[in-house]
Amino acid sequence: MSPSTIGGINLLPEAEKRAIYSRYIPVQLLEKYNIPPLTSASGYNLLQFRFASGSSDVEMRLFHKIDFPDPILYAHLTDTLNGQIHVLLYILNDPASPRFDVDKMPNGTPTKFGTLQRNVEAEKTALEAGLAPGQVRRGLRLLGQAIDTFESFITALGHSMYFVEPLYYHNAVIFERYGFTYQMGKRLMNSIHEGFQPGGDLFAHLDGSTPFRMLEAANSIRKRSWAIHDGILGEPFTNVTMYKRVGISAGVSTTPNCGW
Repeated sequence: MSPSTIGGINLLPEAEKRAIYSRYIPVQLLEKYNIPPLTSASGYNLLQFRFASGSSDVEMRLFHKIDFPDPILYAHLTDTLNGQIHVLLYILNDPASPRFDVDKMPNGTPTKFGTLQRNVEAEKTALEAGLAPGQVRRGLRLLGQAIDTFESFITALGHSMYFVEPLYYHNAVIFERYGFTYQMGKRLMNSIHEGFQPGGDLFAHLDGSTPFRMLEAANSIRKRSWAIHDGILGEPFTNVTMYKRVGISAGVSTTPNCGW
């Protein structure tokens, strides 16, 4: 029988692991950057993994050039306690766009996407350039195709649903718009939306005290996310887990009439 979990796949020989995990790479991404066959010598080096035998998670990095600093696709998957697939992080980077060093301090120390410490100057320029928190480059606008490909991968493993962990507020809203709903955190999302309404507790903190807390953030998903990243909640944005049933859109929206 074929394995149905990350832990099970990780017990396979490396060539088999690589073949299975490469199935969740959108073909549009491979075509866009003329990636050679991933089983060839040149393609092998562009697709890098951390998937130790005995572990229940996998990290994948796909590069369009071997010497480029950032992958065009980064994914980190793990198993839930009951053997479902859980996406911890999924990033699509446009390598042609400018880079903003929000992921590291001026001395090179990692920020863990601003969750451990913040390179505020880099974040300011990223905000001004139209990026959302955590983005080092503009995205590729291929998330819809990526979700379709990932759902084919999930189905092949014998699953009909999967989970995601939105790292930032705007990630959760984007996932809503692609058909996800909440295992936990929906109450928090609703309270955040209410808080940004005129007279709300969060609206009152949009006082211009930092570039991330300007009044226009009230009606912008992206700028709300920056304000939350800046600490406007009084606590980190955590304890939000979402899931999606394959081929089904939940139709959930916690941000009615709010633009990007």
